Amino acid sequence: MNIAKYKNFDKPPESFWVASTEHTKYRPLDTDIETDILIIGGGLAGLSCAFQLLNQGFQIAVLEGNRILNGTTGHTTAKVTSQHGLIYSKIQGQMGHELAQQYADANQWAIQEIKRLSEEYSIDCDFVNEPAFNYTQQNKNLKKINDEVEVASSLGIKASFVNAIPFNLTIKGAVRFEDQGRFHPIKFGQALAKYASEHGVQIFEKSRVVHIEENSGYVVTTAQGKRVTAKKVIIATNYPFYNKHGAYFARIYSERAYALAIKAIEKFPGGMYINVDNPARSLRNQDTKDGELILVVGEHHKTGQGRSTVRHYEALADFADSLFTVEDIPYRWSTQDCMTLDGVPYVGNYTSNTPNLYIATGFQKWGMTNSIVSSAILKDLIVTGKSPWQDIYNPSRKTLAASAKNFIVENINVAEQLIDGKLSQLPGRGDFKPGEAKILRVKGNRIGVFRDRQGDFHIVNTTCTHMGCELNWNSAESTWDCPCHGSRFTYDGQVLSGPAAEPLKANNDVNTIEKLFTEDF
Repeated sequence: MNIAKYKNFDKPPESFWVASTEHTKYRPLDTDIETDILIIGGGLAGLSCAFQLLNQGFQIAVLEGNRILNGTTGHTTAKVTSQHGLIYSKIQGQMGHELAQQYADANQWAIQEIKRLSEEYSIDCDFVNEPAFNYTQQNKNLKKINDEVEVASSLGIKASFVNAIPFNLTIKGAVRFEDQGRFHPIKFGQALAKYASEHGVQIFEKSRVVHIEENSGYVVTTAQGKRVTAKKVIIATNYPFYNKHGAYFARIYSERAYALAIKAIEKFPGGMYINVDNPARSLRNQDTKDGELILVVGEHHKTGQGRSTVRHYEALADFADSLFTVEDIPYRWSTQDCMTLDGVPYVGNYTSNTPNLYIATGFQKWGMTNSIVSSAILKDLIVTGKSPWQDIYNPSRKTLAASAKNFIVENINVAEQLIDGKLSQLPGRGDFKPGEAKILRVKGNRIGVFRDRQGDFHIVNTTCTHMGCELNWNSAESTWDCPCHGSRFTYDGQVLSGPAAEPLKANNDVNTIEKLFTEDF
């Protein structure tokens, strides 16, 4: 499909969730403060933690580097489901029935908790109960589908086998979960934030944390130099940026996936669908004031390692065109997810030796329920010291030893990217089209040059400020992305998402740019 024919493809990518809600206006932290609990990260996980900890007698503050809910939460598919791929047969096979039961109970509870909160607090977040389907078109995956039905059913989930779904797709089989859901994540999260703020939680936006100091508690410093002294700290920043403990950079990695929100002549038949095959394909709908949107999602790759990011949108458009009569594609966006070694998030104490430092990360592609689960686990650990679901989510769980092979594979990949970035053959001088970037070698230095739509040039040092990996250009999003640990930067070097905390070194001086293009290099 020629996606360029759609009117919105001459505009930057934009998430429907972000576009359909008003921007929040919480002020930046502009003075030093003290608090009992500091939550770093204002996505659904961080805000849910603040909400769950209300009425527990704590002073609570939340620091968000950008605008709350505009990161991973604002770029999700927003499925409220306990169906996380074929997770239950995997957990039972690797960790046993008891831990599989914990994961099932936690995520089934989260679905009901989101529904309960929506009703109890009159949150207009478009929550709808829907069945969820995991399907395969390949015979080799059929046994996995059957195993998932059997294990999920044994855990109390209403799971069944079906041999067809209501699309022009020939499938070998699917597992169906009843009583799942979908919603508008930013509407839901903004309501939690508003309620928490009105009940004493301090929420600060545009307050990126760049340093954590341990000193009979924690002293956290923002990019603006303001300090927060806290007794306890929760890091809920998608990818953990704090490297002193835990070596999280070595046991999680970031993946990007892509989404189209299309308008079609056909009405969506209901339900939520995702395959277990490659390439990944996911479908759901969303009612809006302008009519129905159908979300077509998939095309994952490790952050910074996609060679032509625009083609992922094109592949999704072709898939959409095979199922629907596409009239328009008003929205498109990509998202970034943290992947763990065994497929289960890390939620709990940052390490076994940090009793007052907590983490919630590695939600894979299932952050809606896992954000709510995380808030409940962390509240329980802080208030009572234990949680009924702590073992399966424990960041220091012993079963991680079984994933040592994944540990080795992922870190070989990181090493390859470090080497590849340092030694890659860089293009020489050339003409720049508006919206185009090139990586150049100038006097032994690797620099990134971007020309914006107005014709102005922006120069950055393409070495990631996290751990020194060399960045790659993401043409679909106009960002500099790190292929090692998933940090992302704007075209002019500002941090979009961590673990990097410091911006890239940039030089937009007119004389420097003029010299760049007049000297022979």
